[in-house]
Amino acid sequence: MEKNGLFSQRIRLRHLHTFVAVAQQGTLGRAAETLNLSQPALSKTLNELEQLTGTRLFERGRLGAQLTLMGEQFLTHAVKVLDALNHAGQSLIRKDGEAADVVRIGALPTAALGVLPAVIGQFHKQQPDVTLQVGAMSNPMLLAGLKSGDLDLGIGRMSDPELMAGLNYELLFLESLKLVVRPEHPLLSDAVTISRVMEWPIVVSPKGTTPRHNAEALLNSQGCQLPPCCVETLSASLSRQLTLEYDYVWFVPSGAVKEDLRSASLVSLPVAIPGVGEPIGILTRVDAPISPAAQTLIAAIRKALPG
Repeated sequence: MEKNGLFSQRIRLRHLHTFVAVAQQGTLGRAAETLNLSQPALSKTLNELEQLTGTRLFERGRLGAQLTLMGEQFLTHAVKVLDALNHAGQSLIRKDGEAADVVRIGALPTAALGVLPAVIGQFHKQQPDVTLQVGAMSNPMLLAGLKSGDLDLGIGRMSDPELMAGLNYELLFLESLKLVVRPEHPLLSDAVTISRVMEWPIVVSPKGTTPRHNAEALLNSQGCQLPPCCVETLSASLSRQLTLEYDYVWFVPSGAVKEDLRSASLVSLPVAIPGVGEPIGILTRVDAPISPAAQTLIAAIRKALPG
């Protein structure tokens, strides 16, 4: 009790804002830019928070800051506190009759690109008065947003059982890894091997994500490593643009590029990928009713996907 009391007395909003920013951005540098802080100031605040919690919340390395298991659990509470304060502030300025029907969606970046464009237009034909707030985010942020009530539904992956507590999961499809290039890429003029692919610049998800893990597993199985000429990003739109316009090879979940492959804007390299793919599904809270608008959106997602 004494430790909890000390934590409650010393914790400050700047600790929570800093923690959530690092979780969202994946590196201390990008988080510092977001918060308009110097990186040393941000590091000091993060160190203070880890001292207050008595545990490591991030594993920091050359390629960024990845949440520990305790960090993922603390993220749920941090987001909930900040969201409650945000709602409190909004309630003070909301005008009578101003409340609108809003559905708040969190989606993995590749799922947002691969699933939602085919759904949103059809949804708004049925629900023209509903505002959709869509956030592309990592799976830990998605789960935390659902648990805090900041999101109404998510499109993401299963996680550890303790992190899935209180959430429903409905499988939508299996998402396999693809290596895609523009149709004019020089790689397509000869036999394709992983070692030859590594001679070209690569676009890949950041370390700690499932797509990155799958990419590294594929490379390890062939005795290869990522080349220095590499772009690590969660931005599906940036990855797509680099691949369309230059000679990058994009390691990408299949759902994000299905329309590009169908239209032949991008081409999948003929490389065998082991495994059946990663399950992607709809996530909702067990203890929260789903609004009619959110139910309509979920029905539209189911209808838009094969099988």
